Amino acid sequence: MSEIKVNKISPRAACGTVTLGDSGDTFTIPSGATINNQGTALNFGATGAASWNTTVKTGDFTAVAGEGYFVNTTSQAIDVTLPAGTAGAVVAIKDYAKTFDTNAVTLVRNGSDKIGGQALNATLNVEGQAVTLIFIDSTQGWLVTDAGLQSSVTQAQFVTATGGNCILTVCSHKVHIFTGPGTFCVSCAGNCSGSSTVEYLVVAGGGGSGGNGSGGGAIQGGGGGGGGGWRSFTALSGAAPTNGPAALAVPVQAYPITVGAGGSGDPGNSSGGSRGSNSVFSSIISTGGGGGGSKNSASAADGANKTGGSGGGGSGRETPQAIDLGGTGNTPPVSPPQGQPGGQGARRSAAPSGESGSAGGGGASVAGSSNPEQGDDGQPGGTGQFIVGTFFGPTAPSYGQSPAPLAPNGRYFSGGGGGGSANTPGSAGSPGAGGGGSGGNAGSTVNTDGTANTGGGAGGPSSQPSKSGGSGFVAIRYKFQA
Repeated sequence: MSEIKVNKISPRAACGTVTLGDSGDTFTIPSGATINNQGTALNFGATGAASWNTTVKTGDFTAVAGEGYFVNTTSQAIDVTLPAGTAGAVVAIKDYAKTFDTNAVTLVRNGSDKIGGQALNATLNVEGQAVTLIFIDSTQGWLVTDAGLQSSVTQAQFVTATGGNCILTVCSHKVHIFTGPGTFCVSCAGNCSGSSTVEYLVVAGGGGSGGNGSGGGAIQGGGGGGGGGWRSFTALSGAAPTNGPAALAVPVQAYPITVGAGGSGDPGNSSGGSRGSNSVFSSIISTGGGGGGSKNSASAADGANKTGGSGGGGSGRETPQAIDLGGTGNTPPVSPPQGQPGGQGARRSAAPSGESGSAGGGGASVAGSSNPEQGDDGQPGGTGQFIVGTFFGPTAPSYGQSPAPLAPNGRYFSGGGGGGSANTPGSAGSPGAGGGGSGGNAGSTVNTDGTANTGGGAGGPSSQPSKSGGSGFVAIRYKFQA
């Protein structure tokens, strides 16, 4: 065996490269010897080991094959772009300050390289996490070999679903609109690195208005219908005060959607308007609005028809009848409340003719107005509640109502119906913003139905027939891409 002793080996030409041996040769480092690397080690990662860079990374960077990095995300989330994948390349990452759970590291694919067999970026979001990845081939790409299974690296997945009368695309979000019954079918539940919950707006049908009491002498105003229950959650800024507490998780399954019909008016002036029907999405149930009271309804107190998401307004009465109270809202109770009570109707004991006006139905955010004793006028319906306009996006159709004075706040739903006046005549009750119907009077003002797909309560009559509440509405919003 020959032996060569030298202090330095240099290339004989100025090519900057020295080749030791031929392909297939073996170089043996004796026990006790030390290799002191003063330069950059390339292609030593095939064994699964990385040479750790001790300069802590605090911003976005591109990793180099064969190196490990301490990453500090105390101040911000950080993107780490992986090197181009070659078989045996290794990269390692360690949570320096135990803040990956607050500000995650995103492993960004290089070109078409995969991570864990998927063409998706991956996220490190576990406190104190450390992973080593090795590039194996074009099929699996980068695989985790140390510090846990491939699940140690969470890859972004987004909610995927179908269903609805139409689907809006608003930047990185989709909004499924239901104006009638249907099914929201979830085929991917997503994850926390992409999206795993949905926002929602669930509006029940509004209540029908009460009868006007004609045919028994004096005409009393019929009570306005209550707005349908209004329940919503959105993470968008400017949300309503009664915005729900949390988004909903949506495991893979089909979710039947119920869009409640509006309640019918009282055709016989004796039983009160009908309650609207409930709207339902998953665990969210919004209750139909209460029906307005009628002059000859059996109960002056909160009858079964009057209570609901928002309460129906009380009718006009004449002595010796008891004052007709408005129905309670938020029935059954939920938090935040889904609606407000209806107002109390008037009662007249003196001329002319014992006629009196009725109260407005409750809206989702404001109670229906009450009528004082001896009052002739129909009273306003309560204001509904709004969903911030950006929920639907700037180019969406005009769902709900957006009255000019209220437009900056968004789209309104679940307004109470205005009350009908006495036949003296008095003034008609104005509708609550959010699709409530107008009350009628004995002059030229005719009461109206609640607006379809707003959950608005019906307007109470004076000398006209009673009206129906507006149907409900359901919208589901989620992030579908980064």
